[in-house]
Amino acid sequence: MAGGGGRLAGRVCLVTGASRGIGKGIALQLAEAGATVYITGRRREALGRAAAEVAARGGRCEPVVCDSTREEEVAALFEKLRQAEGGRLDVLVSNAFSGVGAIAAQHGLPFWESPATFWDDINNAGLRGHYLCARYAARLMVPAGQGLIVIVSSPGGLRYMFDVPYGVGKAACDRLAADCAVELRPHGVACVSLWPGLVRTEAVLKEAEGSGPWAGQLQTMMVTSESPEASGKCVVGLASDPALMSHSGKVLLTPDLARRYRFRDVDGRPVYNYVSVRNVLVMLMPGLSCLFRLIPECISIPKWALALYSSKFSVYQPLQPAPKPEKKVG
Repeated sequence: MAGGGGRLAGRVCLVTGASRGIGKGIALQLAEAGATVYITGRRREALGRAAAEVAARGGRCEPVVCDSTREEEVAALFEKLRQAEGGRLDVLVSNAFSGVGAIAAQHGLPFWESPATFWDDINNAGLRGHYLCARYAARLMVPAGQGLIVIVSSPGGLRYMFDVPYGVGKAACDRLAADCAVELRPHGVACVSLWPGLVRTEAVLKEAEGSGPWAGQLQTMMVTSESPEASGKCVVGLASDPALMSHSGKVLLTPDLARRYRFRDVDGRPVYNYVSVRNVLVMLMPGLSCLFRLIPECISIPKWALALYSSKFSVYQPLQPAPKPEKKVG
C-alpha cells in the first residue's frame, strides 16, 4: 500500500526515464502525494539510487530496469505492473529520452552532415518509446474507464531548437498526445503534452558549469530555470483535478499549471512564466526592462498567437493577372 494519506494515496503511477532529471522530479512529487510509483531506467545502479530517494518521500517505489526503445521490455514492464497491481494504472508519465549526449555531439552540424542514426538517437526512446508506453498503458486504463497519460515534450515542438530531429520529434510528441486523446476520450482517459521551461537537471547544470557551446547562455538563464520537481507538481495537480478531461489533448505549460493549481517551485520561487509578455519583451529588449517591468507577469502571450507563430501554412496571396502586352505603335 502507498504510504501516508496524501492527495494520491492509493493511486498507481508509472514514470519512465526516472533515474534522474525531470522523470525523477516527477516521481518524487508523486511519492510525496502518497502514490505507489513505478520508475524505469536503463541503468540499475542509478535507478536504485533514484528509487531510494523517491521512497523516502513517503510513497512506495518500485524500480524496473527497462529500455523504452525495446518493445519486449516495455511489454514486460506493463505485464509486471498488471500482475502486481491487479491491472490498475492511474497515471503514466512518458518521459524517457536518450538524446542529450547526441545533441551535444552533433551541435553545429546541419542535418545533411549528421549521421542518419542521429534521428534514432533522438526519437527512438523519445517518440517511439512514448507511443509504445501509451499503447500499453491504454490497455490497462480503457477497461478501468479512467486514467491520465502525460507525454513530456518541449517548446521545441513549436519552433526550431537544437536540430532537425529534435524539433520534429517534439512536434510529433504533441501531436501524439492530441490524437491519442481523441480515441481515449470516450473511455474517460486523458492524454496531455507537458512543456517544462528550462529545467535544472543534472545534465543542464553540468553543461552550465563547463565550457561547452551552451555554457554561457545557460549561466545567464539559470535564474529563470525551474527545478525538476516543478513538473512533478504539475502532474500531481492534473491527477487530482476533477476537471481533468477538459485538459485532454492539449499542450500544457508548467507556468500555466503552477498558476492554475496555485503552487510555487520547491525552492519557494514562482515557476518562471516563459510566455509572459513582460518576460519575452525583457529577453528581446533588455535595455527597456525597467519599462517592461510595469506589465503584470500574469499577462501571457495568447495561445492562438503561439499557434499562428508556428503555422505551417503560408498566407494566401491571390494570383495577380499577367500584365497585358503593350500594343506596338505604327
